[in-house]
Parts: sequence; C-alpha cells; structure tokens
Amino acid sequence: MPQFIDTAKITVRSGNGGNGAVAFHREKYVAAGGPDGGDGGRGGNIILQVDGHMSTLMDFRYKRKYSAGNGMDGSGKRCTGKDGEDLIIKVPRGTVVRDAETREIICDMSGDEPFVLARGGKGGWGNKHFATPTRQVPNFAKAGLPGQTRDVILELKLLADVGLVGFPNVGKSTLLSVVSKAQPKIANYHFTTLFPNLGVVYVDEGVSFILADIPGIIEGASEGAGLGHDFLRHVDRCRLLIHVVDVSGSEGRDPVADFEAIQAELQEYSPELASRRMIVAGNKVDIAADRTGLEALKAHVEGLGMPFFEISAAAHQGTRELMFAAAKELQDLPPITVYEPTYVERPTQVDTSAPLDIRHEDDTWIVEGPWLQRLMANTNFGDFESRSWFDKMLRQSGLYDRLEEMGIQDGDIVSLYNLEFEYQK
Repeated sequence: MPQFIDTAKITVRSGNGGNGAVAFHREKYVAAGGPDGGDGGRGGNIILQVDGHMSTLMDFRYKRKYSAGNGMDGSGKRCTGKDGEDLIIKVPRGTVVRDAETREIICDMSGDEPFVLARGGKGGWGNKHFATPTRQVPNFAKAGLPGQTRDVILELKLLADVGLVGFPNVGKSTLLSVVSKAQPKIANYHFTTLFPNLGVVYVDEGVSFILADIPGIIEGASEGAGLGHDFLRHVDRCRLLIHVVDVSGSEGRDPVADFEAIQAELQEYSPELASRRMIVAGNKVDIAADRTGLEALKAHVEGLGMPFFEISAAAHQGTRELMFAAAKELQDLPPITVYEPTYVERPTQVDTSAPLDIRHEDDTWIVEGPWLQRLMANTNFGDFESRSWFDKMLRQSGLYDRLEEMGIQDGDIVSLYNLEFEYQK
C-alpha cells in the first residue's frame, strides 16, 4: 500500500516566451520586400488537473520542481515560433493550493475544471511590427518575456460527507468496514489507523454518502502528542461528524471524560469544526460489564442536544440505524465545503536602479532593460490597478524625466518591448 502523504511543497516555473526575429523578405523579382521577422512563441503554462485515481500526494515527495517548455524563437517569412508545451500536474481531488509565503488559498481543486497556476511568458514581437512609413527597415525585434516562478504548498483535504472521530482503538475502522466495502487495517492496539480511509455507505436506493475514518486523536494532539492533529484537516470538509466512544469500560476509561477530551481537541484545532453537527455513537455495548458509563454518556450527550446511538460495530448491532440517521441528517446540511481563493497577486519587487537603454529612431523612443522586462512580465495590462502600478513604477524609476530631458514630444511613440503607447506630458 502506498504511503499516505497529504502535504507537499513544490516550485513551479512556466516557460519563457520566444524571441522575435529580425528578417527581411528576399524573393526573386520582388524588390525591397520589407521586414518579415516572425514573433516568438508563448511559453508553456503550468496547469493543475484533478485525477480521480489519485488519493495521496506521494508523487510530490520525490519531485519538487516542475517546469513548462519555453517558446521557440520566431523566424523569417513571418513564421511565428512554436508555443512552449504546457505542463499538466495531476493532483488528488480535494487538494487545496496555498501560496508558500503567505499561506493564502490560491485554488481548491475539488471540481473538474483545470487551473492555470503559472502563465507562460509572452513571445517577443518580430521586426514586422515596427515598420512605419518613416522607418521602413527596422533592424530590431523584441525579446520574449520570462515565465512565472512560484512556490506553493499542496494540502490534501479529503472529500467526505461524514467523518468518524474519537480516541484510538474505539472501533472506528471496524465501523467503516461494516457499513461500507472499505477494508481498513483492524487490530486490537492503538494507532492501527495511520492514515485516513474512505468508504461509500449505501443506505437505500439512490441514497449514499462518503464516510471517512480519521486516525485516532488523543489528549494533547494539538501540541503534537500521538499522531498530532495533522489528519484533522481531512474532516474540515465533512458536513457531519460521528463521534465514536468506547462505552465497554474494557480499558478502564470514563466515556464522558473521553468525549469531553476529544471535544476539547476539536475546539483547539478549529472552533468551527467543534460546533459542527455531530452524532455520538457509544460503541462496544455487547461487551460492556455494566451500563453505568453508557447511561452517563447518553445523559450527557442528549443534554447537549446531540443524537446518541448504542452500537456494536463488531457484532453489527445498531450500525444500520446509525447510518440511516446520518443519511437523514445530511439531507438538511449544506454541501461539502469548497474553499474560496483568498490569494491576491502581489506586485513583484523590482529593482529599478539599473540603467535603461534608451534610443530614438524616427518618432519612436525604444526603451529596454532587464528590470523593465521583469516588470512587464508581472503586469496584467487588462487590469486598471495593475496598469496604474506599472505606470507608478516607471515614474518612480525616473524614466519619464529622462525621456523629457532627451527631448521627447507629445504624441511620440514609446516602445517598451511588446508595448507601445503615445507619450503625454
């Protein structure tokens, strides 16, 4: 059985755009054919795609860096370079993608729609774009823009309707094996379950739900005791919790104290999770020496307004009634949580102190420089705020002051790689 891995940190890099070409049309009997340099190809994107056959992030334990293909350079005869090949990364359903630095949610891969995690750089323009009535032989083209590089954290949160929680060895795995076709490891010792197990429970015709068996929690889990609370992320999406409590007294434990201890750990992990709708199942009633602990737990739980069921998973006693009750509760509960993105793309810090190359050809001012290329790669020119930030960075760099000192006039064209605009003082 593959090892269960539910978190991974990876680095992705989309492809660079190809460079535009400088070329001129040469054909017999065609004089002064003019510029015909083609554009560079677009860099490949990094795309996330859900794979329903994956159940763990094990693949990302050994490979941490992913790169898409670069775009090809343009060529003569107005031939555009080939686009870089997209890289599709497959992830399990329910994977939440976070920014590694801010921990903000970038996307929740719970549906079937692919998500572009990093966009490839745009290809550079060939010299065919720069021909004007007064500049008929442009001897320059533009370089392609670099792709995006970002560090992200993949966090798997299993998609289940109902989650089983409780101390180790209370019978959660046995219950899952009895009410579904899942075959979790079952043994009479603590921490038999080392990773979550899922099973589909068929209640009636057209009525079913997914049940998750979560590794046992113990007191102090929020501080890392036992298996810690790492696996509690897998009940974050559960609409309903079934709290399984051992009422047999076989280990000399107090059922009410056990119940409250787990509730405290849930509260410590997430107050919202602790307040979620819950059914309590008193398990192992068939081997209970007396009913003192059972009755005490029942009174305590019902006093809190929670349904209580007496079951014996090993003897298949009361399990069907419990599943019917869970199915009935689910009818009135909201659907499985899908996390909304909270990530806001932040402008990349660009060092604008490096000098720029500025030259004047006819009525066009051509501005080039490495930091300007990076600045344009991180600007969304379809968004007003992003364009405003871009303009602010140019002003702060002193570019406009230099252009005015060099004699730029209103209406002159400023060319910044693949961007051209009329200068207005």
